[in-house]
Amino acid sequence: MQDVIGTDAGWWRGAVIYQIYPRSFQDSNGDGIGDLAGIADRLPHIAALGADAIWISPFFTSPMKDFGYDVSDYCDIDPMFGTLADFDRVVKTAHDLGLKVMIDLVLSHTADVHPWFAESRKNKTNPKADWYVWADPKPDGTPPNNWLSVFGGSAWQWDARREQYYLHNFLTSQPDLNLHHAPVQDALLDVARFWLKRGVNGFRLDTINFYFADKYLRDNPSLPKELRNDSIAPSVNPYNHQLHLFSKNQPENLEFLRKFRAELNPYGAAAVGEVGDAQRGLEIMAEYTSGGDKVQMCYPFEMLQPARLTADLAATTFDRLAKAAPDAWPCWAYSNHDTVRHITRWNLSEAAAKTYATMLMCLRGSVCLYQGEELGLPEADIAFDELQDPYGIQFWPEFKGRDGCRTPMIWTTDNSLCGFSSATKAWLPVTAPHRPLSVAAQTGQAGSMLEHYRAALAFRRAHAALRDGTMTAWHSDGAVFSFQRHGGEDLFCAFNLSDDSATVTLPAGNWTALASELHGAAVTGGAARLTGWGFVIAKRS
Repeated sequence: MQDVIGTDAGWWRGAVIYQIYPRSFQDSNGDGIGDLAGIADRLPHIAALGADAIWISPFFTSPMKDFGYDVSDYCDIDPMFGTLADFDRVVKTAHDLGLKVMIDLVLSHTADVHPWFAESRKNKTNPKADWYVWADPKPDGTPPNNWLSVFGGSAWQWDARREQYYLHNFLTSQPDLNLHHAPVQDALLDVARFWLKRGVNGFRLDTINFYFADKYLRDNPSLPKELRNDSIAPSVNPYNHQLHLFSKNQPENLEFLRKFRAELNPYGAAAVGEVGDAQRGLEIMAEYTSGGDKVQMCYPFEMLQPARLTADLAATTFDRLAKAAPDAWPCWAYSNHDTVRHITRWNLSEAAAKTYATMLMCLRGSVCLYQGEELGLPEADIAFDELQDPYGIQFWPEFKGRDGCRTPMIWTTDNSLCGFSSATKAWLPVTAPHRPLSVAAQTGQAGSMLEHYRAALAFRRAHAALRDGTMTAWHSDGAVFSFQRHGGEDLFCAFNLSDDSATVTLPAGNWTALASELHGAAVTGGAARLTGWGFVIAKRS
């Protein structure tokens, strides 16, 4: 076990963080489920891609009703993923390869089989009676307010032992912790210390804006239909019918995040918070990351939306961010374990996918890549009888859930599970469209999606202005999104987000085109001609 005090405190600024979904990355023991030993074996792929860090989705002891996001022991490994010794090997291997390690902490709720909840639900006087959000029913026996669960229906579940309701913003088996209670905060900070001492370099904080609920349990107001957004929950879910003013996003969260940051600082560790809010995501990110005393980064949903990221949407996003807090630090992503893969979600051609990838590497902020994104994997089509995700099963067939983005990583084409496992069947199937897109098939192949991602990451790393510089003059002109980056050099970046060609006039000055290895356009006479899905990156002489 390590207990290393960190010195590279700014490593996270502009970092490219590769998300690993452990059930689907690499199976080392032939049971059809990925594990920590498999992750350690495959880390050279991530290092060769050019990433700076990994983020591993939950691997803690869990009943797996929400596949690890329902934790029953924060300080141990679920046997399906291995042991603490396996985790230590992952950390050592990553560090030897120059990769930082971030792990996914789920602090807003636990599993209902967690020992804390087992004690809390016994009665109203036990030592952990106040560790969860409990409330009496209304006089007519109905729940204490109108809050809804992200997974559908009321956010309150009746418990006969206490004759009270408990809050669950997600599954009924995921009771919400009461962070208004100081001992709960202390226990969660102890969890962070445990993993920092094992050598982790930071945390991805799941549902960071759900940590506190309104202590008065006031009703949420309704949300007009024209303002509803299905980026947090599918449109068929009544969760979208409310403005979640009181069930999350509470001001008390800021002080807890200051306490959390104080634990990170001695280790040079960083945190990125997932902000699940369709209406105020950027503004909440600004609150949580500004001032240097809370989390370093937040993971907003603006580029995880169902609608394709257009030039106008990109410009509006940066306008909002600049207005909310210029020093806020985003961590951008197009895909993750909860959303339809962006290749499918936005119906992208290979050329379009490469342009979006290049643009992502040029934006101010840090970046999260989701495993398989670098291969150009589309969303897998999973039959109902093969679904594992309770969310998908609940809302089928209007919403097919999250399994389509969670299928196994494609390493080779030499067995039925494409190098993921020696088993005859994996926990989710490998689908036919994925098979030709393996790491082995794309490695060294000029023009492949994998080689494009490697080149784009290398380009970002080679230019300090892209990693950690300022961003100015963002602008949309038709389908073209352009901006400048500054920091030891001045760069101009313009991306044509359409099939139609366009001409871009560069700012005044002498500009030299860069990124020839990425097939960027040339600059002639102060202008660049962009083909459909073309781009130009130029440096001021």
